[in-house]
Amino acid sequence: MEKFEKKVWLATPTMHGEEMKYVQQAYETNWMSTVGENINEVERIAAEKAEMKYAVGLSCCTAALHLAVKHAGETLYGKPAISHGALEGKRVFCSDMTFDATLNPVVYEGGIPVFIDTEAESWNMDPVALEKAFEMYPDVKLVVSAELYGFPGRMDLIKEICEKHGALLIEDAAEVMGATIHGRQCGSFGDYSAISYNGNKIITGSAGGCLLTNDIEVANKARKWSTQARENAPWYQHEEVGYNYRMSNVIAGVVRGQYPYLEEHIAQKKAIYERYRDGFKDLPVQMNPIMDGTEPNYWLSAMIIDKDYMCKQVRDDSKALYISEKGKTCPTEILETLAKYNAEGRPIWKPMHMQPMYRMHEFVTREGSGRCRTNAYIAGGCVDVGADIFERGLCLPSDNKMTAEEQNKVIEIIRSCFN
Repeated sequence: MEKFEKKVWLATPTMHGEEMKYVQQAYETNWMSTVGENINEVERIAAEKAEMKYAVGLSCCTAALHLAVKHAGETLYGKPAISHGALEGKRVFCSDMTFDATLNPVVYEGGIPVFIDTEAESWNMDPVALEKAFEMYPDVKLVVSAELYGFPGRMDLIKEICEKHGALLIEDAAEVMGATIHGRQCGSFGDYSAISYNGNKIITGSAGGCLLTNDIEVANKARKWSTQARENAPWYQHEEVGYNYRMSNVIAGVVRGQYPYLEEHIAQKKAIYERYRDGFKDLPVQMNPIMDGTEPNYWLSAMIIDKDYMCKQVRDDSKALYISEKGKTCPTEILETLAKYNAEGRPIWKPMHMQPMYRMHEFVTREGSGRCRTNAYIAGGCVDVGADIFERGLCLPSDNKMTAEEQNKVIEIIRSCFN
């Protein structure tokens, strides 16, 4: 089999030309900074699409999460002294299997992440484990929950659990723009939500994100903080710490030109997922799970290999080794084989509780703490769902410009790994 002449990517921007019209408009009107019609329109469209009242355009999704975390902390615990975080010394329940940007803002504000295990049925935060965490730490008042790869989990149930325990919910909807749960848009469940326009997302601005809220006071505060927290005075007056987080009107022009193609991109991604599903139907693998009542945006197609068909694989913090075995394979072998043919895949997100800087942080499973579960004298342990998915899973080439012929060849390459 010949290698691909042009690289088949995991996910890249898909541009349509209309974006340049709005970028040119910013250029010609000389609104090249962090104000302008493009930003206003992106905020209007983003709020409307997500079924929220307000959107604040920011430089990236992480900035949106940070301002959400900061506001939540001040709402719950009051305004901290200068040089101190709004969550200083406070535990926060966070998704475990996610990109670290989901919870980095918790640490920016001095919070202590407590990781909630992953639900096998959805690959997202496990509501059962979240309930267990509230039993263990009833004083916790903030939850940060992400939705993985464009496939929603049980954010509606997580919201109910938060309300039951008097906790605020920050919904990291960076990967699920346009997806729904029981007909309701992802990004509309959190007290605060964040969406992303990063270069590989379902639509892009090359960068950028929005904070979503139904509270005008939150939106106004986020706008103030994102422009260095300048007070209403004829000189530069500052009474609190601010940030340079506002979205550029030029970036907003790209995002504005992308929004009309959101549904088209989702349909293309869905076709990719279904082609993989059909191409793998007789292999011992499972694709991203789709929960009843949800409609994903299918951003990244991923799969896990059945346990009985995993060859031996070991990983340290930077390398992986495996022993090839007939009829079996592992994520490392598949990813190396794809790379050999000039196609890009990725490992599943490595759970946060396995990361070097968080290896001693609390990690809560359905059975309780996932830490200190070994004993020299008593048999035991616990199920670590996120670690298992990471061990057996990988993300597949999901670029919506990939042709059916190219994808069929990717399928053939992966099938060869089981021979």
